[in-house]
Amino acid sequence: MDQIEQLQIMIDESSRIVFFGGAGVSTESDIPDFRSTDGLYHQTYKYPPEVIVSHTFFVQKTEEFYDFYKKKMIFPDAEPNPAHLKLAELERAGKLTAVVTQNIDGLHQKAGSQKVFELHGSVHRNYCQKCHKFFDVNYVAGAQGVPHCDECGGLVKPDVVLYEEGLDASVMRGAIDAISKADMLIIGGTSLVVYPAAGMIDYFRGEHLVLINRDATSRDRQAELCITDPIGEVLGQIKVNS
Repeated sequence: MDQIEQLQIMIDESSRIVFFGGAGVSTESDIPDFRSTDGLYHQTYKYPPEVIVSHTFFVQKTEEFYDFYKKKMIFPDAEPNPAHLKLAELERAGKLTAVVTQNIDGLHQKAGSQKVFELHGSVHRNYCQKCHKFFDVNYVAGAQGVPHCDECGGLVKPDVVLYEEGLDASVMRGAIDAISKADMLIIGGTSLVVYPAAGMIDYFRGEHLVLINRDATSRDRQAELCITDPIGEVLGQIKVNS
């Protein structure tokens, strides 16, 4: 029996599937990840990317933050790939109860997923730090230099979790609750090195644990099934039987 057949059987047997995903889920939508050989951490900048996307850098060097952010972290034209679409289909069929994602690109929602816990926020939500007015991603992308509020002139900040910032407690609680009640956990496109997000999978007590990732992770030994093929190719072959 090949790996896709094994995965299909596990999905057919399960009714409370949770998907936990990282940057590798969106690379097939042409959004670069951070840690692969062609990812952001392997490109050369004046400052390391993890410094640029920190709270301190945003406050002290806002212009340089936004120069990097607009070029390297906003992809308004990106479209969902077969992984996003299949997960949304599984949710519509009543098989999948939640998506927990470390991504900020909003592609799960664009594909039709309803129950999405965005651990690191979203580029699609931006707020004035003074009056809290909401702005979409196009407002930020189209601004000359640093985006400011068109009403009060306050600085607009993306609703993304920067380095040095804590995760949203209610989002974390919701994600942990979903994982703890799942009968199947599919982990995809993440190296599982970013905490506290990676530690959330310790709350899983269900039947089937599956890892779909290009590279090995520290959790491979715990998984019932490990697949190293591209996640869009893998999930694209799954048939949804409600």
